[in-house]
Amino acid sequence: LTNLESLNLDSCRINDDGMKHIAGLSRLKCLELSDTEVGSIGLRHLSGLLNLENLNLSFTIVSDIGLRKLSGLSSLKSLNLDARQITDAGLAALTSLTGLIHLDLFGARITDSGTNHLRCLKSLQSLEICGGGLTDAGVKNIKDLKSLTLLNLSQNNHLTDKSLEFISGLMQLVSLNMSNSRVTGAGLVHLKSLKNLKSLTLESCKVTPNDIKKLHSTYLRNLVSFRPE
Repeated sequence: LTNLESLNLDSCRINDDGMKHIAGLSRLKCLELSDTEVGSIGLRHLSGLLNLENLNLSFTIVSDIGLRKLSGLSSLKSLNLDARQITDAGLAALTSLTGLIHLDLFGARITDSGTNHLRCLKSLQSLEICGGGLTDAGVKNIKDLKSLTLLNLSQNNHLTDKSLEFISGLMQLVSLNMSNSRVTGAGLVHLKSLKNLKSLTLESCKVTPNDIKKLHSTYLRNLVSFRPE
């Protein structure tokens, strides 16, 4: 199996001890470990997989300290860390992964402080942070990630229209989700510059369907999916 390039162990009964069998798969490019019992200790077996491009660690028991073992995986393009035990401290270990294009922190407990560590990830095209710990200050920290095409900040109920102002400079955005935030219809004017936007989701915000339809008809003619509708 030394020529294996893709391995899907999603929901399999594998733990840290079993990870030693992966260590020799030096040509591996894609590894799915979601919903397994793999933890931080097991990640040491990945340090030699320098061709690894896609790694899914969602719903594992990997913690912040384990992410340090990923810092040398310079080929990584996609990393899924949708797990509640991942915090700001873990993101500090990712600053060397400047080739990352997709970073999923959906359920991770990330705060404004943690987003400071994302500033250097200039290649990011897709970012999801939905753990509820962000304020407008955290969004300010990612406003210069100009390559972003997808941004999901839903469930962060402290975000206000000020966040929309920071996001207004992300001209490549195609999809934006800020559901369950304090965004209002009045703040939508900040989005008028996002001419590439095709999907806008603002469920459970103080935004009406008419607010979005007006934005669509006046400024964002490329919108094809929007909620509320």
